[in-house]
Amino acid sequence: MRHNKSGRRLGRKPDHRQHMMRNMVTSFFENEKITTTDTRAKELRKVVDRMITLGKRGDLHARRQALQVIREPKVVGKLFEMIAPRYQQRPGGYTRIIKLANRQGDNAPMAIIELVEEEFTPKVKKPAPKVAAEPAPVAPAPVEEATEEAAEEAGEETAVEVAAEEPAEEATEEAVSEEAGEETAVEAAAEESPEEDENKEN
Repeated sequence: MRHNKSGRRLGRKPDHRQHMMRNMVTSFFENEKITTTDTRAKELRKVVDRMITLGKRGDLHARRQALQVIREPKVVGKLFEMIAPRYQQRPGGYTRIIKLANRQGDNAPMAIIELVEEEFTPKVKKPAPKVAAEPAPVAPAPVEEATEEAAEEAGEETAVEVAAEEPAEEATEEAVSEEAGEETAVEAAAEESPEEDENKEN
């Protein structure tokens, strides 16, 4: 099984394929455009993007890493000083592949690989729509406490009303008893007055 063996073999041994890619990437950065087969152009694009990413870093370690792939130091200088600064704002996609007519002889599909020269304009992300906040659920405990407090207040009010009604009832009972006593006194005085008149006549 062909596991962990990504990439195209291109009909070459690994050493031969590596040397071929180094020659092609050197020629590409020197001329900024080359014509090759479609399959080789797709493999070359991976190496070119990696080299431009190193050029965007711009430090000494990145330059030494690029020198391990690109054969000529002048081409590495051109990559770090002229090519990479053009793509500082672009997050990838530095090359394009344009397909050509098939090659005469073996009928191999041909293509041109070149650097992208258009300016990169980042897309502005639209803000996400705001979702209306749902009302918080009402806890049942405060409602029960409120009902208990209302019941206590109602009990206190009834007690105050009962206490106020008791003195009024006592006062009315006293007034009725006084009126009854006065009536009995008047009746007794009326009965005594005829008896006294009879004694005087005798």
